[in-house]
Amino acid sequence: MAFSADELRVLRRALAIALHPMPLSDEDVQDCLRLAGSVDEAVGEAGRLRAFLLADLARYRAALPGSVTGYLELLQDALAAGYDPRPDDLAALRALRGKPLAAALLERCQILAERSVRARLAGRSAALVAPGPRSRLLALPGGRAADREPERPKAPAAPAPAPGRSPAPGPRPAPKPSEVFPPRRRPAPPPSEEERAAG
Repeated sequence: MAFSADELRVLRRALAIALHPMPLSDEDVQDCLRLAGSVDEAVGEAGRLRAFLLADLARYRAALPGSVTGYLELLQDALAAGYDPRPDDLAALRALRGKPLAAALLERCQILAERSVRARLAGRSAALVAPGPRSRLLALPGGRAADREPERPKAPAAPAPAPGRSPAPGPRPAPKPSEVFPPRRRPAPPPSEEERAAG
């Protein structure tokens, strides 16, 4: 990606403002917005060109061996653009290793493919080694604990009496029902006539 002289001036100004914040004029704001739009457009265009390049590469690979020259040239361009060679590319290059350019590209693609595999394995192992934070386990209502009767709190033990002192009287025991409600006595029968006469 290449910048024009005006775009470089705007970029330099934006970097200076980022390092030393200061109020921006309306003109500076508009220049920065135009530069951001240009960068977005260039990135989108680069993505479209990459998609076209990879589509052409797949077509030339499918037409091998008749398209060997075009395929090797396109593969070089794709590798320069950061393309990760696929197993189909490695198989095609192995079939074309009789050509010096194909042999050189095969060696280069094997190195890139090995790096890619190692990076993927390292990413997976890092994900396995560093587990996420554990969430605390919370007791849910129900289950076997709900079937059991809750334990009653035990009464605190009475303190031991001081030496030389008699222990304080404990709580009075609950009275028996016979003490609270004594049994009724039957009334005495009235005296007979003989007892009245004798009395």
